Amino acid sequence: MESHAVLTALEGVLIIETDFFRDERGFFIENYHKRRFAAHTIGCEFVQDNHSRSRYGVLRGFHYQDTSAPMAKLVRCTRGSVLDVVVDLRVGAPTFGRWVAVELTEDNMKQLMVPPWCGHAFLTLSDVADVQYKCSNYYTPSAEGNLAWNDPDIGVAWPLQAPILSQRDRQASTLREYMQRPAFVYAGAALASEVHL
Repeated sequence: MESHAVLTALEGVLIIETDFFRDERGFFIENYHKRRFAAHTIGCEFVQDNHSRSRYGVLRGFHYQDTSAPMAKLVRCTRGSVLDVVVDLRVGAPTFGRWVAVELTEDNMKQLMVPPWCGHAFLTLSDVADVQYKCSNYYTPSAEGNLAWNDPDIGVAWPLQAPILSQRDRQASTLREYMQRPAFVYAGAALASEVHL
């Protein structure tokens, strides 16, 4: 089997497409292969696997962990479909505040590599969706942060305007608030105070 990494507009954010076999019995896929993924510069040491189930209209994110416990994620949807969105949180980066989106489904079997300096969110598009993801660090409550899903300075074109949110996500910070105490700063960037939206 072969895996292909599709570059996106954000550094380190990759769409992974892996060959799979499907017949009358079902399907088979090697969704993670350390040596093969390393050939696409995905050399993370994954230490935790997470699995969430959401009903239609549930939106989770944007979530991240700061530099005290940075977490990269390899995300896939194993049931239903989700719109998965990633935003660059490196203050001073040329792509700071920009986002990319990809639909992950149980049929297309695409995966999304999310580097630690990005916020990650997804919206459930099907009646039910299971999202499973490998993490390069352990869940650390003291390191977690989140940004508002509907921040106009990010400007994601979500297909649903009234999603179901957790209390935490309803109280998320704006990008402008994040800039006051950023979790990630682009190497060689100007001071955060000099960066404007």
